[in-house]
Amino acid sequence: MHKKLYIPGPIEVSPEILKAMAAPMIGHRMPEYARLHQGVTDKLKKLMSTQDRVFLSTSSAFGAMEGAVRNLVGKRCANFCNGAFSDKWHGVTTSCGKEADAIKVPWGQPITAELVDQTLATGKYDAITLIHNETSTGVMSPLTEIAQVLKKYPDVVSIVDTVSSMSALDIPLAELGIDCCVFGVQKAFALPPGLAVFTASERALARAKSVPNRGYYFDFLEFAAADEKHNTPSTPCISLIYAMDAQLDRIFVEGLEARFARHREMAQYLRGWVKEQGFGFFAEEPYRSLTLTCATNDRNVDLAALKKGLGERGYAFDDGYGKLKGQTFRIAHMGDMQIGDLKEITAQIEELLK
Repeated sequence: MHKKLYIPGPIEVSPEILKAMAAPMIGHRMPEYARLHQGVTDKLKKLMSTQDRVFLSTSSAFGAMEGAVRNLVGKRCANFCNGAFSDKWHGVTTSCGKEADAIKVPWGQPITAELVDQTLATGKYDAITLIHNETSTGVMSPLTEIAQVLKKYPDVVSIVDTVSSMSALDIPLAELGIDCCVFGVQKAFALPPGLAVFTASERALARAKSVPNRGYYFDFLEFAAADEKHNTPSTPCISLIYAMDAQLDRIFVEGLEARFARHREMAQYLRGWVKEQGFGFFAEEPYRSLTLTCATNDRNVDLAALKKGLGERGYAFDDGYGKLKGQTFRIAHMGDMQIGDLKEITAQIEELLK
């Protein structure tokens, strides 16, 4: 039995997208692939409002996140940590042999512009990592305000993970001045996992040139050279790129403003339901995620039993991540989901809680 996915990723993939993945195979060094690749990267630039290089990587987002650290950290990195995945990024940075500090705030709190300013004012860092939307806690940090602060520090290269936010709200990269934006496709893009996208500003590429031991698979300069031919350094996941091409077309047919509005409406609906049912929120306003809600188990419900009951009915449900298991639950509202999908899962939860 297929369980309908309400977890924070991977999320449900539409039949139309699965069909696109069944397109006949082409060689990745054939002109047909170069046309596909250029079409996808041009559409991604439009979505992200940037003219920076956009690269396609056959990996999870963490592959590109590790690559960004290896390419862009010269002196020392400030890893801003407010949840499980940002904590992990610090571990990745140090395991790559980079000098780095974890700038931590308690789980459930955002990374603020003030904290970024205080940290960079020390002059110790030439790169930062930041997760825009921390899926372990449902916290969305104020990226626009942070980006304004970053403009005060032109020698600091910014590496931002938008894994669970890109395409759900407007993230205009050129205006924000983000040097390297990384995301996977199995969350807000509603594609199967296995493809990551990352950007590189001219400043990022200049930094990469000065950094030794970048490795090969994620070497930004190899990606830039391949990009000149609308290609990738290594064999790409062609079927997933067909899927990305189809999904970008669907996104533009829906219209970006309509898509962003739909995500806001779904978030508002689910937040209202959480409050009405007597649960709380792990994140405070205005830092609650627009793509998933992390609710606190204020009713002391047996969340493991609820997860099992929903599973038996054909629904995948998340009863908290890591140290928050049993204390919180997370419901995704992103990708191709509609309000009707959320009403379906909330009705099932209400029945089981009776």
